[in-house]
Amino acid sequence: MAPYTAHEIHVRHITERDMINIDKVAVGRPPQSSDFLDPSPRRIASEEARAAFCRLFRGGSESPFRFDSGGVSCSVLGGSMMKQIFGWRKAPKTTEKEFIGSRRNAALNQVSGSEVANLSSQLPVLSSTGHACGSGDRMRFNYSLNDSMFTYNFRPVPSIKDAPNTDKQNLLVIKLNMCCTLFDFMDPTKNKKEKEMKVKILLEILDYVRSASSKFPEIVVEAITTMISANLFRTLVSSTREKNVLQHFDLEEDEPLTDPAWPHLHPVYEVFLQFLQSPETDAKLAKRYVDHSFILRMLELFHSEDHRERNYLKTILHRIYGKFMVYRPFIRKSINNIFYQFIYETQKHNGIAELLEILGSIINGFALPLKEEHKLFLVRTLIPLHKPRCMAMYHQQLSYCITQFVEKDAKLTDTIIRGIIKYWPVTNSPKELLFLGELEYVLEAAQPSEVQKCIVPVFSQLARCFNSSNVQVAEKSLFLWNNDRVESLIKQNSEKILPIILPALDKNINGHWNPAVQSLSLTVQKFLSDREPELFAECVLKYEEDKVREEELKLKQEAAWKRLEEIASAKVTSGEAVLVSPTLPRQPSAV
Repeated sequence: MAPYTAHEIHVRHITERDMINIDKVAVGRPPQSSDFLDPSPRRIASEEARAAFCRLFRGGSESPFRFDSGGVSCSVLGGSMMKQIFGWRKAPKTTEKEFIGSRRNAALNQVSGSEVANLSSQLPVLSSTGHACGSGDRMRFNYSLNDSMFTYNFRPVPSIKDAPNTDKQNLLVIKLNMCCTLFDFMDPTKNKKEKEMKVKILLEILDYVRSASSKFPEIVVEAITTMISANLFRTLVSSTREKNVLQHFDLEEDEPLTDPAWPHLHPVYEVFLQFLQSPETDAKLAKRYVDHSFILRMLELFHSEDHRERNYLKTILHRIYGKFMVYRPFIRKSINNIFYQFIYETQKHNGIAELLEILGSIINGFALPLKEEHKLFLVRTLIPLHKPRCMAMYHQQLSYCITQFVEKDAKLTDTIIRGIIKYWPVTNSPKELLFLGELEYVLEAAQPSEVQKCIVPVFSQLARCFNSSNVQVAEKSLFLWNNDRVESLIKQNSEKILPIILPALDKNINGHWNPAVQSLSLTVQKFLSDREPELFAECVLKYEEDKVREEELKLKQEAAWKRLEEIASAKVTSGEAVLVSPTLPRQPSAV
């Protein structure tokens, strides 16, 4: 064995930091001596790994090296490489490209000690959208592969389960890097073999994550998040159906749209979910990679047209909200921004229902008394979500969130009911039916004392619904009398309610076009007369007097218009201005 020179480097473990140091050498930026001398007593995985590391410094050629209890001391850094490290001579451009292009997998491919796929020539991490893989401020490398490279990069790789324990982690990183390769799923016949191999590798990674018995180190956490970013974060392609998004509630019979890449996206989502749920995932370490940028790009995926993807995103975002407490205000604010854009700009989004479902569980966990921030969220976001025409797509989840606020703080009842009435539809009967159902839920959940504050606007709106020409709207509003809470409210506030609803009932009985609505109105009128006969008779008498007064006023107005027409006809040929003194008192306009 050749004698060792004074310029020896003691290597204890092949780490991501070591690879970065190699890059520094390759581009002529000298690393510090402390970059290579790690005081922690870590050993590299195997003799093959030590040999691979030594060969890496010599560009692949064999060189003498020595093993000791701490790791490996090698004198292979002679010649030009030794001078680059200790003499700080700048490397040629060709050397720079070779080292940067193969900096990581050149070592890892030989760590497994088997015939692993040679990934050193080209790192199979690419993005069809052109975005860098990963998240945050950390550097990521984007490479592009042509179709001829797919088969080369997807050569058989040893199974993680069958590999020695010392090699499993490094083999996992290799397979995670392989799964960063993306394929064109619009053509099912293209790269069929490689697509099948990728699915098998993803399932193997999923099994490893599920059965992990020790904490995931940073290199694994980074590799997992990089693989997830490369596969999930993409530009969503909208179908021709998007232009009809405002009429989504008319497309219930259509089959749901699906993503052709779902067979590969599904295991990636499963890996992500199991990674978040695993007790071996260190939240402080994972937070370096699952950062604000990562969360924002994940929220963009809620616009996906595939309901399966949105369901996974819903579950994953909920796990992130529970695992990373520091991100909770940011997540709520980001969801708010999506809602604002949906309400006031686009009114097009496929994931509003899933986002509201997440918020429903978040609202359920709000501490009492409610913070001012949460009350503003109710007033500025949840109530205006009643405005879009496509509210039917997410009304169930929205109604649940509204009811949660009523149960949390009874004093918000008046604000909620008046907000619902503010956005009450005028010409959209299906949407009006949803509003009636939600109003019933709120009345059931609210305190009677709080409902009394807004009893007049509530029953004024119900009276207008009685007279709706749409049979379903009229019947649903009349059937509210079967609700015990509504019946109790009428009993407690009959003096305010009867004068409001009796004219609407009489109008239905005497003039509605549908016999069923007429019959229901008569039934409600009889119910009120039997319950409060004296008050009912008094209200009927007052209503009759108002009708007579209205008829007299109508006759006087007709007479005045007739007189104006006669005077105008008499003066039409003379060209004189017609001055008529008012004979009727000015009537205030009804509000």
